Amino acid sequence: MTATTCFSLSSTDSVAHLVLNRPAELNTMHPTFWRELDEVLTRIHNEGTVRALVISSTGKHFSAGMALETFAGAISMDDQSPEGRAAIFDLLTDMQATFTKLENLRIPVICAIQGGCIGGAVDMVTAACIRYASADAFFCIQEINIGMVADVGTLQRLPKLIPFAVVKEMAYTGRRLPAAKALAYGLVNELFDTHEATVAAALQCAKEIATKPPVAIWGTKQAVTYARDHSVEDSLRQMGWLQGAVWSNAHVREAITAMKDKRAGDFAPLSSLQSFKSLG
Repeated sequence: MTATTCFSLSSTDSVAHLVLNRPAELNTMHPTFWRELDEVLTRIHNEGTVRALVISSTGKHFSAGMALETFAGAISMDDQSPEGRAAIFDLLTDMQATFTKLENLRIPVICAIQGGCIGGAVDMVTAACIRYASADAFFCIQEINIGMVADVGTLQRLPKLIPFAVVKEMAYTGRRLPAAKALAYGLVNELFDTHEATVAAALQCAKEIATKPPVAIWGTKQAVTYARDHSVEDSLRQMGWLQGAVWSNAHVREAITAMKDKRAGDFAPLSSLQSFKSLG
C-alpha cells in the first residue's frame, strides 16, 4: 500500500490506530479518502496481525462527511437517462462496500468521535463495533439538508442502534443529535470530557480486546453481527456451527491459566489471507 494522504496509520501492541488527518478540510470524504480507506481496511483484514482497530480524527470535527465539491466534477451523477441512473446504483454499491468492510473486518473496530460526525461520517461510524465520544460531539444526517437521501449505510444501520422514531426525526429534519442524547439512546458507549480522553479510552479498550484469543474475538463478531439481522432460532443454529468451527481447548486452558497467573495470554494471530486471484 502506498503512503496515504487522508490518514495516518500506526500499530502498537497489536492495536492499529487509523487517524483522519485533514483537519483544515474538516476531514471531508472525497475519492482519495474512499480509495485510501478501502486499501487500508483490505490490508488490515488480509494481514491478520493486528487484533483491534481504533479510528479517530483530528481538528474540530471528526468528519464533515462527503466533500460537496465531489459532486461538481469528481463524480458524475447522470440523472438524465436510465443508463446514467443505473450507473448511480453501481457507484453507490461500490461506496457502500468500503464502509461494509468495517463491519466485515476480522477484528473489532472502535471509533473515537469529537465534534461533528456529519453525513457520510455517520454512515462510517455506524459500521463500527464500539463508539466513544467527547462531550462536544454531535451526529447529523446532513443529506436531507442538501436535498438527497442518506445512501451509504446510515438509514440501514442506525435503526439497529437507536430508537426508530429518533432515526426518523434525524433523517427527516437534519437536526443534530448531541452527545448526551446519543449516549442516552445507546449510539455511543461512553462520553468523555476531552477528545484526548476519548482516544485514550478507545485505545485502552482495543488493547484489552487484543489480549483475548483473536479467533474467539473473530467468532464473537461473526455471531453478534449475524444475530442482529436474524431470528433467535437461526442465530442459535449459526452459533452451533460457528462454535464447532473455532472451539479450542488449548485457548481455553491458556486463558484460564493466564488469569490465574495474572499474565497476558499467549494466542496465535489470525492467519493471513490471500486473494485467490493472486495465486498461481
